[in-house]
Amino acid sequence: MATDAHKKICLVIGDHVGRSLSPAMHNAAYKALGIDSQYEFKLMRIAATELKQGIKEIRANGIHAFAVTIPHKEAIMQYLNEINDEARHIGAVNTVLNVNGKLIGYNTDYYGAMESLKQHVSLSNKKVAVLGSGGSARAIVYGLTKGKCSVIIYSRNTEKADELAESFGCKVKSWEQRNNLQADIIINTTPIGKEGEALPIDESIIQKEQIVFDVNYSVNGTSLAHAAERKGAVNVDGLEMLLRQGMMQFELYTGLKAPEQAMRNALKNELNHVTTI
Repeated sequence: MATDAHKKICLVIGDHVGRSLSPAMHNAAYKALGIDSQYEFKLMRIAATELKQGIKEIRANGIHAFAVTIPHKEAIMQYLNEINDEARHIGAVNTVLNVNGKLIGYNTDYYGAMESLKQHVSLSNKKVAVLGSGGSARAIVYGLTKGKCSVIIYSRNTEKADELAESFGCKVKSWEQRNNLQADIIINTTPIGKEGEALPIDESIIQKEQIVFDVNYSVNGTSLAHAAERKGAVNVDGLEMLLRQGMMQFELYTGLKAPEQAMRNALKNELNHVTTI
């Protein structure tokens, strides 16, 4: 990997990073603050079987920091020198900072999700239905339980759902029961509806003034987002989560306050060209 000795290089690593919106978001922030001569954000594709070698290359090149996406958020932990308490509790890392050769792991996904929700509602004592039990669900459930929410998990993978519920003191109901859910907030962490017209739940159960949060996003909005809007519910999409977790990453990487509007505009502009991350 070619690096610029005059710049601090930041990366996003994953198996499908060619579709990532992160470089546009971070590079726009550098430009907005006039530090684009000091920082640059790039892509680095690393397949699942190549992660160990990829981290060696990152270390050798003195990369300043990197974001971690699918499929490395859990596997990356074994190659780090230190993991902060929140990321360790969640069991996944999506942000790594190189401090004098020491790789330190963080998780900003949970922060991005919680900040997205807090723009619309106070989380304390809310009843939340979480659809799915994967990596995104882990980060979100951690944030919800930390925020004193009552959480019920609905997942097609019963083993992972049970493990997730045990980790964070939540309840589990079968996937088949999801259309009987009663909640103040509904969060979809599954890929259902990411592309196409499928819905993870029946539209009939969505109520006016509920919060409906789909971690997915697309240029035209997901099917769940459209259903929420039709029913008069408050719609929160994955682009907001991406923005807010990216703002926290930016502040960890630079020590500066993230320029929210510049990052938001960059995401919206880039989404017109890239439909999936």
